[in-house]
Amino acid sequence: MIAENIARIQSTLPEGVRLVAVSKLKPAEDIMEAYRAGQRLFGENYATELRDKAAQLPKDIEWHFIGHLQSKQLKYYIPFVSMIHGVDSIEHLRDVEQAAAKAGRIVDVLLQVHVAREETKFGFSPEELASLDKLVSLEELEHTRICGLMAMASNTTDQERVRADFHAACTLFDRLKTGLFADSPHFRELSMGMSHDYPLAIAEGSTLVRLGSSIFGARDYSKKQ
Repeated sequence: MIAENIARIQSTLPEGVRLVAVSKLKPAEDIMEAYRAGQRLFGENYATELRDKAAQLPKDIEWHFIGHLQSKQLKYYIPFVSMIHGVDSIEHLRDVEQAAAKAGRIVDVLLQVHVAREETKFGFSPEELASLDKLVSLEELEHTRICGLMAMASNTTDQERVRADFHAACTLFDRLKTGLFADSPHFRELSMGMSHDYPLAIAEGSTLVRLGSSIFGARDYSKKQ
């Protein structure tokens, strides 16, 4: 079933949009089924779970950390992670830089922008990102490569609200891409969309969609570490 789900979803993705298979709380056997179906990009939410899975699964998997960033847990995945999706503050940006420097790596990151209507969502405000160069010296980020933005839409059944959130994130992404990051060939990713709303995200410009339940089925959160 997992392989069939991968094939079905991939057939709906336009050129330039990549699938992040969200494998949190799923066993290695499920990930290997997706792997055998050709999937190589996987997203994990929990630091120690990501560390443990990366140690036992194929080395050509491209691991993305998509959970809420906690600075003390960077050590578990910074040595190998391909991308961190949720850098949501200047403090965390500096923490990633420090951890990546210690590991002797350059780590790709996405800046999380808060466009949803819930206060519980994390992220930079659009105003903060518009003046990012006044908050941090981008030239000093020698081990952190800012590759784009990540956004989550409001938790609502109102499809127009969801579309508006994604549109706001894409508008900001385009503004930064042609402004502050105009000279960066790496600033090209917009991570938006999950199993329940990814078609709207793609329509509004997403390049990375994070899908879990539509691939692996429902999760048992009693297994959360």
